[in-house]
Amino acid sequence: MTVRVGIGYDSHRFGEGGPMRLGGIDIPSNVHCAGHSDGDAICHALTDAILGAAALGDIGEMFPDTDAANKGKDSVIMLEAAVARMHAAGFAVGNVDITVVTQLPKIGPQREAIRARLAAVLGVEVSAIFVKGKTNEGMGWIGRGEGLAVMCTATLVPR
Repeated sequence: MTVRVGIGYDSHRFGEGGPMRLGGIDIPSNVHCAGHSDGDAICHALTDAILGAAALGDIGEMFPDTDAANKGKDSVIMLEAAVARMHAAGFAVGNVDITVVTQLPKIGPQREAIRARLAAVLGVEVSAIFVKGKTNEGMGWIGRGEGLAVMCTATLVPR
């Protein structure tokens, strides 16, 4: 059995006004992740982890920020496209581990909703996904509340 592992990373600065979209859900907030699409850093990191594990490119190749069609695009749609590519290549998600580094919003209260949303998109049980929130202990741009970063690993198994 061939098992593959991919790593994804994304970061976004905060813009004024909420809500914040993370993991395909809207989180009440007075800021949002600024970006060309909807700024969903969890979906972006997960998309890259899946594409990387399957050796099928990256999110920037599939959805370049130079393409006006991607302006404000729902990141779940991008993730769904990556999942379709992964399935076509003969793989399925085994598990996903996501770490969100941010001072705010707190991830713990949103964890189960994010896990459920991502499980539905990936076609896996909720138990195959975990989401952790970490602070940056007040250090650097994340600690100053200027933005957030997401790291993700995705394990793929043959379909």
